[in-house]
Amino acid sequence: MSGGPALIALLGTCSLWLGAESRTENRTENRTESRRPRGAENVVKDLTQGPIPRQVVAMAVPIFLGMLFQTLYFLVDLYFVAGLGDAALAGVGAAGNVSMVIIALTQMLGVGTVALVSHAAGRKDQAEANLIFNQSVLLSAILGVVTLVAGYGLTNSYVHSLAADEAAAAAGIAYLYWYLPGLALQFAMVAMGSALRGTGIVKPTMMVQVLTVVLNTVFAPIFIAGWGTHHPFGAAGAGFASTLSIAIGVVFLWFYFTRLEHFVALNRRQWAPHFATWKRILNIGLPAGGEMLMIFVVVAVVYWAIRGFGPATQAGFGIAQRVMQALFVPVMAVAFAAAPVAGQNFGAGHADRVKETFRAAAAMSIALMLADTFLCQWQADSLIRLFSDDPAVIAVGAPYLQILSWNFVATGLAFTCSSMFQAMGNSWPSLISSGSRVITYVIPAIWLGSQGHFELRHLWYLALVTVTFQAALSLILLQQQFRQRLGPKVRPQTAATS
Repeated sequence: MSGGPALIALLGTCSLWLGAESRTENRTENRTESRRPRGAENVVKDLTQGPIPRQVVAMAVPIFLGMLFQTLYFLVDLYFVAGLGDAALAGVGAAGNVSMVIIALTQMLGVGTVALVSHAAGRKDQAEANLIFNQSVLLSAILGVVTLVAGYGLTNSYVHSLAADEAAAAAGIAYLYWYLPGLALQFAMVAMGSALRGTGIVKPTMMVQVLTVVLNTVFAPIFIAGWGTHHPFGAAGAGFASTLSIAIGVVFLWFYFTRLEHFVALNRRQWAPHFATWKRILNIGLPAGGEMLMIFVVVAVVYWAIRGFGPATQAGFGIAQRVMQALFVPVMAVAFAAAPVAGQNFGAGHADRVKETFRAAAAMSIALMLADTFLCQWQADSLIRLFSDDPAVIAVGAPYLQILSWNFVATGLAFTCSSMFQAMGNSWPSLISSGSRVITYVIPAIWLGSQGHFELRHLWYLALVTVTFQAALSLILLQQQFRQRLGPKVRPQTAATS
């Protein structure tokens, strides 16, 4: 069998398998007949009935598995890049922070899509859900092109501004040049996955995420270290391995949508710009994107402030950041699951179930973050040693984890509040709470970095205080939103008010 037919056969097999998973997941779905596009299955998982905690857990488990494998995606790269030395590790870490900008932009797209599709699903309005999804696909293409143009234009100056030395900068630039196409393709994956999540379906996206990680695990040693080829590409190979894996994942997910139409389906006739829908998506998504952009600013400021301590210090901080991201995966999965559950109930006008979703998700987040805190207090050194045996790297990464772990519970509550703002279609309060960190952390951190003789632990304790303040502000703003948007006479949300 030639390569082309073999790939088509593989895509078909995977698509049918994913479709079987989706249908198994939806044995209790609501099937509506009105407004059905010709040929569509019109399937949506109804989250407006049944026990809330069970629904959150049922959605969080596959989301967790997908995010876990996605985190492994980055850890695999980190493991093999660590073998190239501290300079490469520091450069790739600094360059990899650009992914936070892409996450911010994908959040802008994904959060708006999840919220509006879940509201439409709660109202059983398939036509509305399809329009939102297809406009999200169009926006993903536009944002992908913008990412490539801006990325290649700004990479050099960005990496040089943060890298500890020229060797670190060279590694970071090589990595980012080859990773940018993969970052651009993330928008298509997020648009498709978010629409499915809004309808309560998460397994197909999780399966594709697993596939990309498996592929990256295979490609990373080949392209980074030259396994089997004897032609290592170093940091550039890490970027290329990621891009190739993401590209194959996008192809699989796209093939799934074209072969198995559900409550949301690809429709080229809806790819003409519909600016009113763009406005609705972005009104919800922009604050969420801004929230992630602020995280990028905070991390970039830390890299800038500690650049004078050398590549080993930046490497230790970079490893600790990735370890924290891995530890946060279960809590983020709960938050991601809570958004469509609360969103469908908000769309259906079930105020009590929206509040119950928050209580259930918050309790789960607190329990998970307490476990993470204990792990970091007990085994911080071991977590850093998984990636580097350099005493200088461990001396930076381990104290960072131990100090920052005291605000893990606060971080989990901030995640949960953010998901509830998104579910109710107003994520501006979340942006306000995140913006508080720019004032309380970034400005003092820049001042400390300019002093030249500050200690690293000063930055870590500053982060501890500011995250706790952010979480407290998020809880206050959420209660305010509950009073304003979940009053005693709340009604099902219409397309105009979503």
